[in-house]
Amino acid sequence: MSDKVATILEQIKGLTLLEASQLVKEMESAFGVSAAAPMMMAGGGAGPAAGAAAPAEEQTEFTVVLTAVGGNKINVIKTVREVTSLGLKEAKDLVDGVPKPVKEGISKDEAETLKKKFTDAGATVEVR
Repeated sequence: MSDKVATILEQIKGLTLLEASQLVKEMESAFGVSAAAPMMMAGGGAGPAAGAAAPAEEQTEFTVVLTAVGGNKINVIKTVREVTSLGLKEAKDLVDGVPKPVKEGISKDEAETLKKKFTDAGATVEVR
C-alpha cells in the first residue's frame, strides 16, 4: 500500500461515525456512485398487482440506536468496534453518549443481527 493511501486510511479511521457518513455521501455525489448494495425485486412481476402494492410500501431501511449500555460497558464497546469501523476512542465516545445511532440505513436482517449482538453484550438497543 502506498504512503498516500495509508495516510488517507489513517485519517478515515480517525473520523466520527457522523463524519464518515458525510464523507460517504460526498463521495457518492462526487463520483456518481452508490455505496448501497443493489436491491433485488421481490415479486419480479410488472402487472397490475405490482402497481397496486406500491402505496403500502414497507420500510426497507432501519437504524440501530444504542439506548442503554448496561453493566458490561467493555463488551458493548467491543461490539460497537466489531460492527463499525470505529477506533477505540470513537467507540467509547459513542457508548458514553447514549442514546446514539450505531448504524443507519441497513436492512431488517442486519438490524436484527446487530440487535442480538448488542443484547448479548448487555446493552439495550432500539431498531427504528
